Amino acid sequence: MRTLGHIFTSTVRWTWHLLNFIRDLILNLFLVSLVLIGGSIYLYVQHSTTPEIADHGALLIDLSGLVVDQPSVNNKVRQWGRELFSFSSSRLQENSLFELVNSIRKAKDDKTITGIVLQLNDFIGADQPSLHYIGKVLREFRNTGKPIIAIGDNYSQMQYYLASYANRIYLAPQGSVDLHGFASNNLYYKSLLEKFKVTSHIFRIGTYKSAVEPLIRDNMSLASREVDTRWISGLWQNYLNTVAANRQLTLQQLFPGADNLLSNLKAVGGDTARYALDNNLVDELASRTVIEEKLVETFGWNKSNNNFNAISIYDYQPKPDDAQNDEIAVVFANGAITDGPQTPGTVSGDKTAAELRQVRLDPSIKAVVLRVNSPGGSVSASEVIRSELAEIRSAGKPVVVSMGGMAASGGYWISTPADYIIASPSTLTGSIGIFGIMNTYERMLDSIGVHTDGVATSPLADITATKALPAAFSQRMQLSIENGYKNFIELVAKARKMVPQQVDKIAQGHVWVGSDAKAKGLVDQLGDFDDAVKKVAELAKLKQWKLTWFSDTVSLPQMVLSHLSDSLHMMLLSVIQARLPTSLASVTMTVTQQSGILNNLNDPKNCYAFCLVCGEVF
Repeated sequence: MRTLGHIFTSTVRWTWHLLNFIRDLILNLFLVSLVLIGGSIYLYVQHSTTPEIADHGALLIDLSGLVVDQPSVNNKVRQWGRELFSFSSSRLQENSLFELVNSIRKAKDDKTITGIVLQLNDFIGADQPSLHYIGKVLREFRNTGKPIIAIGDNYSQMQYYLASYANRIYLAPQGSVDLHGFASNNLYYKSLLEKFKVTSHIFRIGTYKSAVEPLIRDNMSLASREVDTRWISGLWQNYLNTVAANRQLTLQQLFPGADNLLSNLKAVGGDTARYALDNNLVDELASRTVIEEKLVETFGWNKSNNNFNAISIYDYQPKPDDAQNDEIAVVFANGAITDGPQTPGTVSGDKTAAELRQVRLDPSIKAVVLRVNSPGGSVSASEVIRSELAEIRSAGKPVVVSMGGMAASGGYWISTPADYIIASPSTLTGSIGIFGIMNTYERMLDSIGVHTDGVATSPLADITATKALPAAFSQRMQLSIENGYKNFIELVAKARKMVPQQVDKIAQGHVWVGSDAKAKGLVDQLGDFDDAVKKVAELAKLKQWKLTWFSDTVSLPQMVLSHLSDSLHMMLLSVIQARLPTSLASVTMTVTQQSGILNNLNDPKNCYAFCLVCGEVF
């Protein structure tokens, strides 16, 4: 009886504890919801009015983080989150390219904005086509007669690209302009996989299809070295041409080469700031105090901020354009193309196809610009997007593809149905090739005494990661890859009015910069997003239109989770970097970034049109 009583008492006690836990959980969740809702209302009220410049002043472009086509979190929501919770890292912030361009253009005609100050110390960068597009609108602003002033303690290559559009560039006396060229590096894992006894089964088409090389080699192949040298040299040449023209320098003056640069630097005793001034990379060396005094002279003093009169790009809210009846849809394909639900930094085939279907069925939408900034990915998901885009064109709505930093492999696959393709001279595109990859671990398991055995009705059914692949399955995979490549070639040939043999000569996984792709017939025109909009309006015979942007909206709770994830990620990386020598910490970061690519390989047939090297430039 005492045992039964003890059991009964324990049951009641634990049940009571469970109920208390559930009650506390519900109350806590309710409390958190109230805080979030209250915070949202408070921030909405706080930001319902735009901070104003007293009489006149500068637009302060104080960019933090990266500039991308489509941020994973809405800029305004992220800004509210920083102010409410203060746990964001500016180095993780993503800024919308198109919102930035729109703000600069509106400031051009805003009488209260009398100039621009570029403060780029926290700006990490963007792809070269995006930098060129921002530079174009900075040039438009400068052509109105309003000055652009760049200030900085140091300038990285990307920061200096934008600073070169300024009327005047200031540099700290201990600063530098770090011009050194471009490089692209990958890690190679063949020896590591051998040590762990992992067997990589590779199926590919394309002499230059280098995406699988890290798994089967310990270094870069000669074919990959040839093609990578070509496109990275093209990007560097485009960089030098633009910056030299902005600063009215010769290419030799801007970057005399490593040996001459070192010689010139020795002549000034290693003083990088003096070198930048003597070689006209900057206009004046000045401390922050001196720079502030000059900015006050130009833009006036703001008593409330105790600084020169300016409004941050993050606070500047230009008036929206007047609504027009006809619409041009802008759909994004930004990131690796995957099957299944969309995650930050990827393009879901299903979600993008659903957006394109909405465009096709909406009678108010007369045309579509597909903005592609993708290294490719799943063949299956790429085809889902491509076929829906083809349906839009068949429905009589013009389609123009605007290529961003990259539109390679699957990114080019989805571009093939377009009426017209526009790329930047620095876009990385092409990479027309297919590969498949499967890893098996039978040797690793054998080494620790674990073995797999069983029965199957067919060798094609006996597929498991714990056994070697049957020869019949390997043959079927290779046939599938070859068929995928044939389909890819035929899609391109039909779209570009070529024969398959012509396409094959410029395919084989070869990566081209936009200017080369134009010469090879893979794109129709060199230009930017503005040119794409102009062209699609021309094809749709529209005289007036408005752009309808298909982009994700993120709620405040989703933003909070995103911030927590970002902060945890940065905290873990900081811990790793603090415990390791600098060189090893750098390697750890590189491994983390490159291994993330493997998470996007989820094609149901294990067939991929993916460019691993595209965009990996520093």
